[in-house]
Amino acid sequence: MLARDLRDRFIVSGCTWLDRVHARAEPKQNVKRIAPILPVRDINASLAHYGRLGFKTRAYAGGGYGFATLDGVEIHLGVAPDVDPAIPRSVAYLFVEDADQLAETWRAAGADVHVPQDTEWGQHEGVVIDPDGNMIRFGSPMTSAHHGDR
Repeated sequence: MLARDLRDRFIVSGCTWLDRVHARAEPKQNVKRIAPILPVRDINASLAHYGRLGFKTRAYAGGGYGFATLDGVEIHLGVAPDVDPAIPRSVAYLFVEDADQLAETWRAAGADVHVPQDTEWGQHEGVVIDPDGNMIRFGSPMTSAHHGDR
């Protein structure tokens, strides 16, 4: 009973006193961005693919690695010789202004694009699959143009 009484005295707003001390003592992290690394069979073919989608691309001078950037978003590409394009290996998500417009642009560039559809979580999402089976999901907030007067 004494242990329970002591524990209850230190609970403030759903957090224990010790939790608050640890929260204050932890240094603030300085995370700036994230870049997924997608496995690819042929770095040059992959860079060309992402270039057709509108990404600026560049190969790493040491070989076997590359970068694709679009509107401040960066994707890294790394050679993995055992990639089977029939088995999706990696998935990345792009938050975009207009998923339908992006799908049209990428389809016109010859990409394997799955048409954006409304989701129960409020996004209008599509998928593009690269030649190595990597999936890039992309979505924009649903608007009345997408789902009528729900």
